[in-house]
Amino acid sequence: MLQVNRLREHREYILEVFKNKRGEDYTEQIDSILELDQQRKNLQSEQDALNHRSNELSKQIPVLFKEGKADQVEPLKEEAREVKQQARELGEELTTIVEKIKENMCHVPNVPHESVPEGKDDSDNVVVKIVESHFTPPSEKVYHWDMLEKYSLADFESGVKITGAGFPLMVNKGARLQRALVNFFLDKNTAAGYNEVIPPLMVNHESAFGTGQLPDKEAQMYEVERDQLFVIPTSEVPLTNIFRGEILGENDFPQKVTAATPCFRREAGSYGKDVRGLNRLHQFEKVEIVRVEKPEYSTQALEEMKNHVAGILEDLELPYRVLRLCGGDLGFAAAITYDFEVYSFGQERWLEVSSVSNFEAYQANRLSLRYKTESGKTKSCHTLNGSALALPRIMAALIENNYYDGDIILPEKLHPYLGFDKISL
Repeated sequence: MLQVNRLREHREYILEVFKNKRGEDYTEQIDSILELDQQRKNLQSEQDALNHRSNELSKQIPVLFKEGKADQVEPLKEEAREVKQQARELGEELTTIVEKIKENMCHVPNVPHESVPEGKDDSDNVVVKIVESHFTPPSEKVYHWDMLEKYSLADFESGVKITGAGFPLMVNKGARLQRALVNFFLDKNTAAGYNEVIPPLMVNHESAFGTGQLPDKEAQMYEVERDQLFVIPTSEVPLTNIFRGEILGENDFPQKVTAATPCFRREAGSYGKDVRGLNRLHQFEKVEIVRVEKPEYSTQALEEMKNHVAGILEDLELPYRVLRLCGGDLGFAAAITYDFEVYSFGQERWLEVSSVSNFEAYQANRLSLRYKTESGKTKSCHTLNGSALALPRIMAALIENNYYDGDIILPEKLHPYLGFDKISL
């Protein structure tokens, strides 16, 4: 979340950015927070004065006893009791106000980076790169959902029987292809300096709050109510929470971790072609990368992550493009996001396969994730994350874009992971 001091010092600028880039007016929310914070400051001053008076009295009373002035002690003892009671009551008021400030701050999004374009929705996103030169169109137009059935790569009916719609089984060479992609992505990530982690698939409330899933995205998550746990919508949540409550040193950067996990999303989205086949699932595999950086390096780190994801897509020989998201399409916690989309020849449209985001200090403030400078000052870290990559739409594009005369020809870089170079009837 944002810090109150930042809201106070840059109120006009932040309101203008929210209005111009996110298309929303947060004047009422921010002014309410600032008013509460002023009340907090006033109460804190009163409590500090009472505590000071209490300390004075605690020193005076034994001196009076020692000087034989016991008759003057009782009024001071009565005053001391009253002062302590008032301080306790003020402390309770302070706790309530601090909680209100925190609650209200949770509903204020991150401030978009200055490079984020203005816009209302995804139609205003800006294409910053398109790579299609290495792509050879398939011999004919096919849809991956037809190919999954024809080549026995997935079993949707059993998935519906076992669980429900949006939970397909990958089988035979479809399962082999998914496993190969996971291993290929992880190897690319670890070669780039990311440490591999196998994290829990369920997280507690504090973890979901720390990365911004709560209170913003409850409806998208599966909740295990009896145990007060959430099934992860992305491994970003457990990976980033590794660092929750930590104070890093100057020489502890960068922190780079990666994981391959199933991801679970309750809302599968729209209807029709958008959810056909592997386009949008309730459960899917994704490989994630997470970084923790010093603030002055996070912009460069974002570029490095962007280039890393681009390199993986080029190894897969897929046509792709990179978009800088406009303010209206920006995630609640993100300061800047790049989306990666691959072109699906059969569906004749772009499919999102990765988002790479810099959250700056927004998540770190929620996580109490800080670092200590050489001078001893404590500052908030910056966090970043990205998909490298989400598998379902990658598989869909590989199938639709590599169909040649009855065979699905797979990229050369995957051959060592697969043990075969094509899928045939």
